[in-house]
Amino acid sequence: MARKRDYGQFCGLAAGLTVIGERWTMLILRELLIGPARFNELPPNLPGIGPNLLAERLRTLAEHGVIEQHAVPGDGRGKQYRLTERGEQLREPILALAHWGMQFLSEEDSAGISRAEWGFLAVQAMISAADLPDRDENYEFRVGERIFTVEVADGEVHVRRGSGELPPAIVIGADPETFIRIGARMLSPFDAIITGGLKIDGDPDAIQRCVRMLRLSTTAS
Repeated sequence: MARKRDYGQFCGLAAGLTVIGERWTMLILRELLIGPARFNELPPNLPGIGPNLLAERLRTLAEHGVIEQHAVPGDGRGKQYRLTERGEQLREPILALAHWGMQFLSEEDSAGISRAEWGFLAVQAMISAADLPDRDENYEFRVGERIFTVEVADGEVHVRRGSGELPPAIVIGADPETFIRIGARMLSPFDAIITGGLKIDGDPDAIQRCVRMLRLSTTAS
């Protein structure tokens, strides 16, 4: 493993930042939290990064066992990057950082690009483990043209692309920017519904349980 620039400190935070603290690295990890991706699938979601820098960042993450390459199903020559078990350990802290960062979003930022997966990451970042529903049920999120599911089962929550195996208790639809605005508390769910930017269908009690889980019950309009 090549020796990387470090902070010269015997500290876990400093050691972690040596691996993931360089510019673009956390956003690369954001993309791989969404799912495995080929090299050429990453740049469109990281506008401004050059191919050489992307390759360097991926190489560093692979050297530290955070990501790995694997074959693409149905394509014997294709390769994808995906998180290792060590990389998956970053899911909770990165989502927590994303939730913390939402308070700094502004109208000026809304002029930038957004995508369905980022909207769903905003939803994931809002989930409160302390407020999970007391029953097993699924919530389907239609973000733009993409479908994602939040599954609550046996006191745990799981997220997945596509529809769940069981029928959803509620279906929630909006464009990516609306989900991010709600997560950033720039827009209340009530106002989004009134303006037609957010649609919710399903059992009213399940809606209330989902709202509590996403910590939206006190969102101001």
